[in-house]
Amino acid sequence: MTTTGYSPCHPRPMPGSTTLPVSSVALSGRVGDGGEIPVLALAWSAKEPYRVGEIAVLAPVGESQVLGRGEGESDEARTRFYRQRPATFTPGPALEGDGLSRRQLLLTTQEDGVVVESIGRCELQVNGARCERAVLHPGDTLYLRRQLLLLFTRRAAFIPKSRHLPPSSWGEFGESDKHGILGESPATWQLREQLAFVAKSATHALLLGASGTGKELAARAIHAMSNRASKPFVARNATTLPAGLIDAELFGSAKNYPNAGMPERPGLVGQADGGTLFLDEIAELPLEQQGHLLRLLDMGGEYQRLGEATTRRSDMRLVGATNRDPAALKHDLRARLTSVVELTTLASRREDIPLLARHLLLRAAKQSPEVAGRFVDETATGRPLARFAPAFIDFALRQEFPANTRQLEAALWKAMSEAPDRDVLAPSEWRSEATAGRPGAPAAVAPRPPAEPTADEIRAALASVGGSVGKAARNLGLSSRFALYRLMKKHGIEGAE
Repeated sequence: MTTTGYSPCHPRPMPGSTTLPVSSVALSGRVGDGGEIPVLALAWSAKEPYRVGEIAVLAPVGESQVLGRGEGESDEARTRFYRQRPATFTPGPALEGDGLSRRQLLLTTQEDGVVVESIGRCELQVNGARCERAVLHPGDTLYLRRQLLLLFTRRAAFIPKSRHLPPSSWGEFGESDKHGILGESPATWQLREQLAFVAKSATHALLLGASGTGKELAARAIHAMSNRASKPFVARNATTLPAGLIDAELFGSAKNYPNAGMPERPGLVGQADGGTLFLDEIAELPLEQQGHLLRLLDMGGEYQRLGEATTRRSDMRLVGATNRDPAALKHDLRARLTSVVELTTLASRREDIPLLARHLLLRAAKQSPEVAGRFVDETATGRPLARFAPAFIDFALRQEFPANTRQLEAALWKAMSEAPDRDVLAPSEWRSEATAGRPGAPAAVAPRPPAEPTADEIRAALASVGGSVGKAARNLGLSSRFALYRLMKKHGIEGAE
């Protein structure tokens, strides 16, 4: 299976490049515990905003590579960006941007992180602090002023081939899929696959997830991918069912029951006949009412309306959701919700935050053009462009979001209300927290000069590469071959070049 590659409205991949199977991307020696690799995720770009979500796979431990504009020297290990999707990597073109040097950063992979050194003209910031050299750890952000914002993280080296979700449902890279789910992280692709599997099964399901993780969106995706898609999808938050009327709301009631003149009530179960009944916050139902669902789930949908002597049947599928421990459910109800899907938090897929922020801003501009429309431009191809200052994305990548997407959206609206011009800036509380040194926030990496290699280290490096000064300089983590020439002259070392 291959991905759809770059869409027609996007620039093409590198000349002569094709969509590659994962095995053809050199990952040997890069897979760590849990099958993860260190990557840089592209989070913001002034020149190429459509490439947000792409990743660069970093070199194996002990090796270096250069990040910069264009192709660079032929013998130089360069940082390449890819679009990773199930079972494939699609290589992108070389980075653009007049503000980037051709040799902008030197990245050296170590066991405990990645050493980044600024060797070009563009100012480097790590976690918001200006520096020349730093050691990156997962969750750190790397900003090249007015050019690029990158997130350093570790992620699965391999996104398995999709067995249940057809490529026709995937959508364009970086956009919502056919069912409204957004993200290119391995965690999001795993969620898509789980939902597609559950959709094709005939079992009742339970969705687990914190507030704002998109439980109703997931339930609608299950319904849309199932053979019940043409039938009703009925959704209700269990906390809104009035006490004393829960059974009537769920199962319905006969005409004139309990009082004369009362209309017939079909109930949620009857309304969902043939389709899907989604009960959000199902664990908030009293245990007695949870028990009343058991026969419905056991006996082919058998239930009884209040005030009726005869039983009815509803061919409906129940999808429940809760943000509580599933142990809060009545144990025999929990046992009948056979398929369980745990939804991912923003903390487990931070590289998706820039894509979510863009989606939320574009949605806001459609819903409220008079207040949010000024933050959206239209490109020459007619594609909408969300105008984010890089600081908003930088701060967002390093924030904790207990309420997940809801909290991100609230921060976005706050930022739009404060923005003095046409770019969405970081909201004031994020900036004040950074100024106050908010506990738990990733600390800025203090600049420190690179250690100068010794004469013995220089001789060993030259010997290991057959005397090539350029390769030895890269292996030693120096900014250029000329830096190594100066050190060779200092120590009286003669080179082959």
